[in-house]
Amino acid sequence: MVCDRCNLAIASLLEEMDIMPISIELGKVDFGERTLTKDIIDELESKLLKLGFELLDDKKSQLIDKIKTAIIEIVHRQETLQKTKLSDYLKSQINYDYNHISHIFSSLEGITIEQYFINQKIEKAKELLVYGEITATEIAYQLGYSSLAHLSGQFKKNTGMTPSQFKKLNDAQLRKPLDKV
Repeated sequence: MVCDRCNLAIASLLEEMDIMPISIELGKVDFGERTLTKDIIDELESKLLKLGFELLDDKKSQLIDKIKTAIIEIVHRQETLQKTKLSDYLKSQINYDYNHISHIFSSLEGITIEQYFINQKIEKAKELLVYGEITATEIAYQLGYSSLAHLSGQFKKNTGMTPSQFKKLNDAQLRKPLDKV
């Protein structure tokens, strides 16, 4: 689960199944002391798959989900990334050594944490460009780039076009859903 709409979808599904969790957060549902039966878990897993979600039950998959959720939160929820070092942020959120989580992420996802982080920042830049409320220079600053040129270079490498070319297209369909980045 990587967005508030995901949380709402999960909450609705659990309510439909008459399963009341203690809390629902990005990537995590807390049932407290309650243990779900295998039949309920199987039914839940089936219904989650129909909604485009998956039930994560192994430790490495859960770790990957936590890393992705933390990166999405830092990119999409924070005012500025200027003073935040990704490795420090992830260590504080995940409670594992950065080298450890970096190795697991790369081996299972096929890309580095840094590339996933860049991909998320580019998607956020696309969102901000489509809305058109702030300048490209302000977007670069908000996303923690040292300059507009740095953002433009990564943007072009990632999308094949510059931010200004993308803005001229003004096509929200060129954006990817966060869970597909």
